[in-house]
Amino acid sequence: MAADLEEKTDRYCGLLAEALDAARVAPPADTPLSAAAEECQEMARAYLADAEHFREEGDLANALAAASYGHGWLDAGARLGLFEIPEGHLFAV
Repeated sequence: MAADLEEKTDRYCGLLAEALDAARVAPPADTPLSAAAEECQEMARAYLADAEHFREEGDLANALAAASYGHGWLDAGARLGLFEIPEGHLFAV
């Protein structure tokens, strides 16, 4: 079971990092929606950093949770139209 948790944590952290690289702010700069998109990205980055910290500490359950929360911020932003995103496996939209 620990191997499954480790694999899933690695996969979710990688997915979040890839999604962060792929998501582009869609609204025009210097608008409230642009600021909201940037806040979503900031939260996702913070959760990725948390996930990496937890993983280094051997706390895979919290690492997986942090990566999942971070990806949730990006998915929510994508559903609201805050990001231009590629088609494929990175987003649930």
